[in-house]
Amino acid sequence: MSESELTVRLVPSVGSLKADAWNALNPKDNPFVSHEFLTAMEDSGSVGEGTGWDPVPITITDADGKLLAAMPSYAKGHSQGEYVFDHSWADAYQRAGGRYYPKLQIAAPFTPANGPRLLLSDDAFAPHLLKGAELVCEQSGLSSAHATFIDQDQLHLFEDAGWLVRNDIQFHWINRDYASFDDFLTALSSRKRKNLRKERAVAQADVSIMRLSGDEIKPEHWDAFWVFYQDTGARKWGTPYLTREAFTLLGERMGERLVLLLALDGEQPIAGALNFIGQNALYGRYWGCTRDVRFLHFELCYYQAIEIAIELGLQRVEAGAQGGHKLARGYEPVQTWSAHWIADPGFRAAVADFLERERDGVSTDQLLLDARTPFKKG
Repeated sequence: MSESELTVRLVPSVGSLKADAWNALNPKDNPFVSHEFLTAMEDSGSVGEGTGWDPVPITITDADGKLLAAMPSYAKGHSQGEYVFDHSWADAYQRAGGRYYPKLQIAAPFTPANGPRLLLSDDAFAPHLLKGAELVCEQSGLSSAHATFIDQDQLHLFEDAGWLVRNDIQFHWINRDYASFDDFLTALSSRKRKNLRKERAVAQADVSIMRLSGDEIKPEHWDAFWVFYQDTGARKWGTPYLTREAFTLLGERMGERLVLLLALDGEQPIAGALNFIGQNALYGRYWGCTRDVRFLHFELCYYQAIEIAIELGLQRVEAGAQGGHKLARGYEPVQTWSAHWIADPGFRAAVADFLERERDGVSTDQLLLDARTPFKKG
C-alpha cells in the first residue's frame, strides 16, 4: 500500500470509532487500551472538558476508510494522572520562557500499567503514526509528546523514530508456575514466609473478604467502593480522577474483566480493591477504606491479587506505581519505559542529558532492589 493511500488524522474521541475496528488493533487484549475502557473514561466525564485530558486520538485509515492504526492520545493542560513525573521539565522550560502546556500524552488515562501505545495492524504503520503525533505538536503549538508505560515490545518503534527513552522501576509479582499461595510462600526465606502468614492472619482476623466479578457486582457494591476510592483519591491527588459514573460504565462494559474485592465487618463493607484481568496479567488499580485495619491494604491489594493470578494462570500481577513496601511481599523490581518527543532542540538536548544521568541512578537502584527480594538465596 502506498503512502498516498493512507490518511493520518485526529478524531474527536475513541467513541467516534467502531469498537470492533479499534479492538482489532489490540491483539494482546490489554484492558486499558480497549474501546470499552477508553470510552468509559470519555462517557463518564473522567476525561474531556474541564479535566485537562482532552481526547485527540490519532488514526490511520486506508482509501476505503478501514482503520489500520490508532493512538490513544490526549491534549494535556497539566501533568496529573500520568505517574511518569515531568513537573521538573515543565518548571525548567517555563523558567526559560517556554510554554510547556499543553502537551500531547499518549497513554491509558490514570493508569500506570504497561501496554501498547501504538495500536497497529502492522508495525509498518508505526512511523506514520509517530510522525502524525509530531506534526500535531508542531501545527498546534504543543511543546512535546509523551508515551508512558510502553509495552517493551514496542519500545524499538519509538527509538527508531528518534524519541527519547526513559526508564523507571515498578514492582510486579511473577508467577513461576505456583500451584497455590502456599506454594509461592515456599520460595521465600523462612523469616519472610512467617511475616507474610502473620500479616494475612491479622488482616483477616475480624473481616470477611468478598470477591465479585461480572454481574455479581451490583450498584450497592459500586456505591461502597466509590466511597473508598474518594477517600484515597482525596488524600493522594486532592481530587479523585474518575467519576462515580466511570465505575458503573466499567462494570457494564467490561465487568467480566474486573475483580472487585470487598472487606466486610459483618455485612458492612469497610475496604475494597479493584483489579482488571488481562491476557497474561492481573492489574491492581484502585483501593480505599473507611476504617484502618492492620495489614488489610496488603491483604486486599497484594496477597489476594497473588491468589487470583495463580487461580487464573496469569503470568504476573502489576500492582501500580511506586511502593517499595511491595518488595518484602514478594513483588520484584522490573523496568518500565516511556518515550518523549520534544519540539524545541535546545530543550530536547537538556532532557536527553537529564535522562542519561537518571538512567544510571535507575540501574543502581535496580541492582540494590534485586538484592533485597525476600526469596531464598543461593
